[in-house]
Amino acid sequence: MDAFTSGDPLPGPATHVAVPMVPRGAALDAPAIATAVAAQVRRTGTHALPVAMLVRLGELRRRHGAGHPFLDAYLGCVLARHECRFSNRTYLALPLLERVRAAAGLAPDRLAALLMADVVRVERSAAGPDLPDPPTRRKRIRHALRFVAASHDHPVTADDQLDAVALPELPATGLATWFGLSVLPVSTRHDEYFFIRALQTHEMIFTTLADEMVAATAALRAGRTEQAIARVERADRVFARAAMLFRLVATLRVDAFLDFREHTEGASAIQSEQYKRFEAVCGRPSGTRLGSAAFAGVPRVRSAVEAGVDTLSDARREADTALGAVGRAALDRALGRLEAGHQRWKAAHHGLAVRMLGDAPGSGYTAGVPYLHACLSNRLFGGLAAS
Repeated sequence: MDAFTSGDPLPGPATHVAVPMVPRGAALDAPAIATAVAAQVRRTGTHALPVAMLVRLGELRRRHGAGHPFLDAYLGCVLARHECRFSNRTYLALPLLERVRAAAGLAPDRLAALLMADVVRVERSAAGPDLPDPPTRRKRIRHALRFVAASHDHPVTADDQLDAVALPELPATGLATWFGLSVLPVSTRHDEYFFIRALQTHEMIFTTLADEMVAATAALRAGRTEQAIARVERADRVFARAAMLFRLVATLRVDAFLDFREHTEGASAIQSEQYKRFEAVCGRPSGTRLGSAAFAGVPRVRSAVEAGVDTLSDARREADTALGAVGRAALDRALGRLEAGHQRWKAAHHGLAVRMLGDAPGSGYTAGVPYLHACLSNRLFGGLAAS
């Protein structure tokens, strides 16, 4: 008999989530099944999902996942801990989000705005005992709204303008349903929802940044200097949004963070493929950096680097004479601004980690704050100094 054909409630304490019937040969209602699982996740967090339920979900995925790619991606993330695959990608449900983005034809920075708009809606409507105090919630909402406004190239600074910021949303289709299911907290703490959305947004930002660097490199190789400069300048503006996210994350309550962090071991920002991809297309990492834990956690990116990824640093160095004095100076100014923005971003990350982690080790098996401190000396375009 197929998994989930009984229609019995999912096992677990005080749960009455009816599982949709899946008669043999009938069409499977993937969104309904995922929604039923999500109801249980909200009750317990993914770390406490009943083993019997996880076994049944694993069987369902094996039988039906190939024919239902969104459900397959969703259950792959839900089952990751149970199947010893828990990582930053599965914690952030990135396989599901990436499917939503591709199906909707969204640029990554557009999806970033949607993620922050979702934070605003959730924080405005949230109820229950585990909420931050009203001033903290207002601050959180303001920072999310500023990000959304910046994404539309209409930044606002005055608080009395923020309520007028239009919140983007997906049309009410199946994609909107899957987007809504793309938060899989390990706990029941309220703050974990916005924390996950913030980290997902970081991934979208660095996807944008990496794409801009690839485009800038291609333009420079083709002799289109002005186009290359424009790409670098846009990357610098996008990087400013990454810094905005740290102000948002600073509203995270330390006690809530420490509570859910107990269950995130194995999932860490050190495993961010998009950040490492961005780093790698700016300039080839040193042998020490490439052999470090930073790249050990992203084997696909490391393999690409070892195979020989073109970098903006190499393109800049090789085009030195052809650029001419004016083009060379303009490009170097743009690269310098981006480098400075990256350094400020790292410093902000380090400062936030000091506040939240103290002496605790990182959840990606690193030393935590000391690891971030050591990374402050890394440069995106450091190789250019030797040219």
